[in-house]
Amino acid sequence: MAHSTLPTDPTGPDMTGNAPGARLVLWLVRHGQSTWNAHGLAQGHCDQARLTELGERQAWGVTGQLCDRPVTALYSSDLHRALATAAPLAAVTGLPVRRDRRLRERCLGFGEGGPITAVTPEFSGIRGERVTDPDARPEGGESLRDFYHRVAGFVAEVVAGLQSGVEPATGEVVIVAHGGTLRMLNACLHGIGVDQMRWEPLGNATVLRFPELDETD
Repeated sequence: MAHSTLPTDPTGPDMTGNAPGARLVLWLVRHGQSTWNAHGLAQGHCDQARLTELGERQAWGVTGQLCDRPVTALYSSDLHRALATAAPLAAVTGLPVRRDRRLRERCLGFGEGGPITAVTPEFSGIRGERVTDPDARPEGGESLRDFYHRVAGFVAEVVAGLQSGVEPATGEVVIVAHGGTLRMLNACLHGIGVDQMRWEPLGNATVLRFPELDETD
């Protein structure tokens, strides 16, 4: 699985830590294929889906990519499909999985469990590969703006922990979540507001690295 990269925005958070030369790397991982992914169903906060056999292989593939990295912390959405993707890496590294509800997928309200195609641009606020209405909201669900603020709160807390010394200022952190959550995390880290976001495809078990690879890596 190749790493996906997007251009770095200099307005993103300072992830260099406190110590001279210290640098933190974040790995953002989308969960492996779920049963609902395979059937084209909208998942959101619903926790009924499980990983398919392919999804389990993808989880181990992610582990193969990251198990030799100097990972110091492992975060995951508290939904089963993300936890099951994080589990092999936790087993290999011996790190505990830190569950966080803020890493959940966008809540799709009454759309959850139905075909993903039923969540039209009118309700999703997404048309093509761009956010067109960050305040659109599926009935009983969450707007993109609310989703962004939820994920931004997680990012701010992680960065604050690094700056205060609560978290290690060096090493690498893995965050296992969902397609929508990864897009939000990536936007927050690059200083991109929800109104300017793109909504590009992200396959199951996609791995994003922040900061992106450079000549020193």
